[in-house]
Amino acid sequence: MKIGYFLSSEEYTPAELLAQARGAEQAGFEALWISDHYHPWVDAQGQSPFVWSTIGALSQVCRLPVTTAVTCPTMRIHPAVIAQAAATSAVLHEGRFVLGVGTGEALNEHIFGDAWPQTDVRLEMLEEAVEVIRELWRGGFVNHHGKHYTVEHARIYTRPDTPPPIYVSGFGPKSIELAGRIGDGYVSTMPDAGMVRRFRESGGGDKPCQGGFKAAYADTADEGARIAYERWPNAGVPGELSQVLPSPRHFEQAAELVRPEQVREAFVCGRNPDAHLAMIDEYAKAGFDEVYVANTGPHWQGLFDLYRLEVLPRLR
Repeated sequence: MKIGYFLSSEEYTPAELLAQARGAEQAGFEALWISDHYHPWVDAQGQSPFVWSTIGALSQVCRLPVTTAVTCPTMRIHPAVIAQAAATSAVLHEGRFVLGVGTGEALNEHIFGDAWPQTDVRLEMLEEAVEVIRELWRGGFVNHHGKHYTVEHARIYTRPDTPPPIYVSGFGPKSIELAGRIGDGYVSTMPDAGMVRRFRESGGGDKPCQGGFKAAYADTADEGARIAYERWPNAGVPGELSQVLPSPRHFEQAAELVRPEQVREAFVCGRNPDAHLAMIDEYAKAGFDEVYVANTGPHWQGLFDLYRLEVLPRLR
């Protein structure tokens, strides 16, 4: 299993994200995820730099493969622009770039005042967006007049020798089946064997499956849990609320109903290597090929040291 590090754009400045990428490579992580947000989930996280600028800078500070986890190519940014951004990223990273896509959240996508579509419409938009992106990556001028998108006389001149893979995120049955049908891989944040099986049976076959989880490194598990609840109370917000709430303020209101123990259950807290290894094992048993760990809070160097000295050697 490949072990990677998850760069949380919602919580760290661009400089901190670059420092984390360097630290992750030095610690022995094999790849990077990076989130793509316009807003953080809650104000306590406090950041949200433009991911494509950060991805370009990452190419100059480390050589780890990078996957967007995930970009929504349907509303806030037109798929023709995502196609250009991803092509440039793949060139800068010399082919070590994966475009991870999903249907997104109102939190990031509503900013122009457009109506937030229902799930089936968002899935339809995502499928057409991926079609547009791949068509542009083939080269030549593209004219596309679809149900949701129009592209006229568009050509991407700066392209990698091989188009980057497109991995698709999915949590519900319909989105997972779409991922299996159109994706070059699958992205999830739940160690659920049923989800992996549905992806593979829906056309995913033996394509890569990436999973990710959150940690809160600290001297004690209790301190890590305190940090997690302070920074990510939204981790306990249930159901479809994460897709439909429009602002950090609304997530903060919903999180008032979340108990600290709910967030603690969603994180690996503290510095016990056995807890991290147990979580990684859950993803391995569920059938994932790659797993990415994110740190919340100020102690990310401690997490790198823990993985370098105690977690990664035991895995290998």
